Amino acid sequence: MSPLNAPRERSLFVLIILVLVALCLPGCSQPPVETATGDAAARLETVPGTDLSKVTLTEQAVRNIGLETSTVSADPKSKKLSVPYEAILYDSQGKTWVYTNPEPLVYVRGSVTVERIDGQIARLADGPAPGTTVVTLGAEELLGAELDTAH
Repeated sequence: MSPLNAPRERSLFVLIILVLVALCLPGCSQPPVETATGDAAARLETVPGTDLSKVTLTEQAVRNIGLETSTVSADPKSKKLSVPYEAILYDSQGKTWVYTNPEPLVYVRGSVTVERIDGQIARLADGPAPGTTVVTLGAEELLGAELDTAH
């Protein structure tokens, strides 16, 4: 007699299969991810005179990444620049960067010189002008897209 001939074992087997199928279903209901074929999620253009790229995203890519931004501020007395520390990126040589957002859906990496860190604020000796929009959440994904680290 086969072990699956008994009603109890057959019911248990069916229940296990149903649970496995149910666990796979949430992945099936996700919206399709844009790929390099068709409409690209990110378009790169070289910034003239630099080895940097301007990263242009689709609205869907911005939502998928969950990009958040803030602005560069300047101390009224000292004129020292500051950004949220979460906007700072470090490259493999220890150089510091931020991604600016000069126009909707467009992001450009810019060099900054961090003078010191005060809690969640990075005080800059050099960086973008006050009022410049910088990425505070999702900059790592922009760096990956710019440097094509996925391939």
